[in-house]
Amino acid sequence: MREAPAPVEGIRLSGIGDEAGSTLLEQIRALELVGWHTIELRTVDGIPLADLSDRHFERVAEALSDARMSTVCLDSRIANWGRPITGDLEADLTELRTLARRCGQVGTRYVRIMSYPNDGLDDADWRDEALRRLRILAAEAEQSGLVLLHENCAGWAGRDGSRMLQMLETVGGPALRLLFDMGNGVEYEYDGYELLRQIVDHVAHVHVKDARGPASAAVYTLPGDGECRVADCLRLLVARGYSGVWSVEPHLRVRPHEGLAGAGHERLGPFVTYARRLEELIRNEVARPVGGAPR
Repeated sequence: MREAPAPVEGIRLSGIGDEAGSTLLEQIRALELVGWHTIELRTVDGIPLADLSDRHFERVAEALSDARMSTVCLDSRIANWGRPITGDLEADLTELRTLARRCGQVGTRYVRIMSYPNDGLDDADWRDEALRRLRILAAEAEQSGLVLLHENCAGWAGRDGSRMLQMLETVGGPALRLLFDMGNGVEYEYDGYELLRQIVDHVAHVHVKDARGPASAAVYTLPGDGECRVADCLRLLVARGYSGVWSVEPHLRVRPHEGLAGAGHERLGPFVTYARRLEELIRNEVARPVGGAPR
């Protein structure tokens, strides 16, 4: 097994498993090929984690344990692009309760969420309802010892740093933090690096993604080849004391929101190439940066 370097003290490298393969064995194999021992789970066998049977998820937990693979986060559908603000909150609460049990089985406290795309409400009502729901979800998470990680993607607070900070202040408590995806700005038409500057002190988890526009036809690239200032984002995180996980989400062969899911052999190679490019970028541009953090 190839051993990955430790390019930045305290940082672990990971990947969203289903970007590398549909089956759990494919996902584990991809990470082992690059010498990484941490995985982020979204689907297994094409099935969202909360929809797996109890026995199926038990097998997932057993396989991860056997492979000595730690789990950093479970990516939920809670408040995501498929669940608008007018939808049934109970569906999200049910998913959260299921994932709370499953977090315990794989040893993570983190659950990825979003903040509800609008569905015909005016801005004030959208804000109020999104924050109301997030307060309920965060209270449920806190009771279970979980931390909800809000991604800068779909929803009321998905694209605006000031809204993210307002969300954190309004919801309060230890059960809501931020997940920063450095590639989402291209598709959603905002400057991801400038967003990170606003929220960096509240970021608990990171997705590495790169792309170039236009938004209507975004092209996802290897890290460093797009417009998302990947190295600058990573340097800023290090400079501000971030010490969590950098998890790759290449989007080269898998894009759930577009219904794109390549076959196993179409995912593995690009995923490994992506991971190794990230290691190279970190060694050359992040671990020993010249001139300190970017401005």
